[in-house]
Amino acid sequence: MRRRPRDLLPLALATPWAVWAGLRATGAERGFPWVPAMSFTPYAAVTSVLPLGVALARRSAPGTALAALATGALGAAVLGRRGTCPTPTEGGRPFRLATVNMLHGRADAGGLVALVRDHDLDALALQEVTPEAEAALRAAGIGDLLPHDHVLHARPGNPPGAGGAVWSRHPLTRRGRVPGRFDQPRALLAVPGGPPVDLTAVHTQPPARSRRDVARWEADLHELPDPAPDVVRVLAGDYNGTLDHAAFRRLLGRGYVDAARAAGEALTTTWSPQSVPQPRLVIDHVLVDARVGVRSVRVRRVAGSDHRAVVAELVLPTA
Repeated sequence: MRRRPRDLLPLALATPWAVWAGLRATGAERGFPWVPAMSFTPYAAVTSVLPLGVALARRSAPGTALAALATGALGAAVLGRRGTCPTPTEGGRPFRLATVNMLHGRADAGGLVALVRDHDLDALALQEVTPEAEAALRAAGIGDLLPHDHVLHARPGNPPGAGGAVWSRHPLTRRGRVPGRFDQPRALLAVPGGPPVDLTAVHTQPPARSRRDVARWEADLHELPDPAPDVVRVLAGDYNGTLDHAAFRRLLGRGYVDAARAAGEALTTTWSPQSVPQPRLVIDHVLVDARVGVRSVRVRRVAGSDHRAVVAELVLPTA
């Protein structure tokens, strides 16, 4: 009696998802294109049911096992971020901030000022600020709400949208910059009734097109300051990275908490192209040190930008 040949199609179909799951689980993605591909892990998790369905339909035990393993690993990686992390929220000073990428200065200045007013913000961290965008924000009245600012325009050789800014309700006692591909302003805020807040408007190199871009992105993440016991440090901005990137998780491992994850909002997307509805990614984050409580995180649309604003209500530790 002739033995039927083994059906290899289910195994072949499941292998790409299994490789993806292995890279995500181990953090072994390196260089281009693996690093940018990790941004799409939620899409890989959703589509991983396809090879599983084929394997079940064709009654392939090896294919079913491999596909089920990939689906489980990818699903756990994505759904595991829904929960909240315990953060202190009592006995401290409320502090509200938002971060927005202005898309080369195109975001609506009046809308941003309204965002500050509607959420009674203490601080605003902006990326891709051009001189024209700064002028529009000032004309729209941002100085009436947040009178203290630290604006860095693009250095020579950088595109005009490489600038950044921090606007604050409270006085700035120190101004500086964090080294990186783009201009990342860093300011120390003197918060009444709370400890000083060291706020950086983060904007890292997108790891999108080449191995060199990936290396620059990793270097930008490495240059971000660590938490420190003598100051409350907040890093808010466009990281061009997600919780599925090992390099971003290493940054968290240095002592930071992702505010959206702590608030149960880590699946709420913050970026999508203006011309098409997909893909939608979570690349804008507010990171705080572990002493800072997180009451809520909201994502709000901003006219003129492909990024959404991330609005975080925090609780600072006692001074």
